[in-house]
Amino acid sequence: MGIAEPNGAGSSNGTGGRAHSGLERMLRGGAFVVTAELSALDSPDPEAVVRMAEPLLGRVDAVNCTDNPGAHTHLSALAAAHIVQEMGLEANVQFACRDRNRLALQADILGAAALGIRNVTMMTGDDVSAGDHPEAKAVYDLDSMHLLRIARIMRDQGTYLSGRKLAAPPSYFIGAVENPFAPPLDFRPHRLMKKIDAGAEFVQTQIVFNVPRFRSFMAAAADLGALERAFVVPSLSIPRSARGARFMQAKVPGLDVPDAVVRRLEGVPPERQQEEGLRIALEVFEEVRGIPGISGVHFIAIKWEEGIARAIDEAGLLPRPRAMALADGRGS
Repeated sequence: MGIAEPNGAGSSNGTGGRAHSGLERMLRGGAFVVTAELSALDSPDPEAVVRMAEPLLGRVDAVNCTDNPGAHTHLSALAAAHIVQEMGLEANVQFACRDRNRLALQADILGAAALGIRNVTMMTGDDVSAGDHPEAKAVYDLDSMHLLRIARIMRDQGTYLSGRKLAAPPSYFIGAVENPFAPPLDFRPHRLMKKIDAGAEFVQTQIVFNVPRFRSFMAAAADLGALERAFVVPSLSIPRSARGARFMQAKVPGLDVPDAVVRRLEGVPPERQQEEGLRIALEVFEEVRGIPGISGVHFIAIKWEEGIARAIDEAGLLPRPRAMALADGRGS
């Protein structure tokens, strides 16, 4: 599906000569993209990032670098993104409103552009009560809607939120996240539209296990005109164990893990559950890829990037166009 430069509220004034990410070029060109989430790290060693990301080289079009996911402290998303880009992987860096006020967020957005990061994703962020520092003071000076709009103002109008002129506007492709499974369900497609109005150009969803519910969400989003204005990429998880699936089902807010998925994992010996989780992810992928309006897929596997690589290989998603272009000397 190709989408032209968006028009209307929150739209670009035209990209002019700004640098486009590979992900943006692929999506606007109608390609089915493949992205993946880099597991959050607790090490300052750049080689730890490299080792984690290596299985994704040549297999994905962009790598998400997360911003203290689940309100747990990890290596800076900007640092991780810089390292993976040095490896030749394109980064999509996330910014959560939970930990920083509007001054710090605007500074980090500029920092991402200065580091050559051309994909940024804005989110409100899980509450600190969900993490390992529940006594921390949550900031929430902004929410994701406001941060999306600020990112567009900085890029398209060349000013900070205050109106002060930037010496040069940053260049990036602006993303958001959305959860089709959190109540009230009927509101979720409308919330997606609000994020698009605010400035989102692509959207990665919460993990999809409940395919019928996701199909209904996509149909409603299409009826609202959302799919004509932004690219939607569903997330798929590769559960490694029945214990992990039960945790997601019970402890992750807004994540819909059907009982059938947990029972299926529990039905095989522990040493085979990882393989069964891979089979489940591939089956969900086959269902999801046929839903009208999706623009790609985003794989998540906690501390198992090798599993993501296997899923991409076995799903028949290779070769990736950008990797081919780089190999031929046609990309950057």
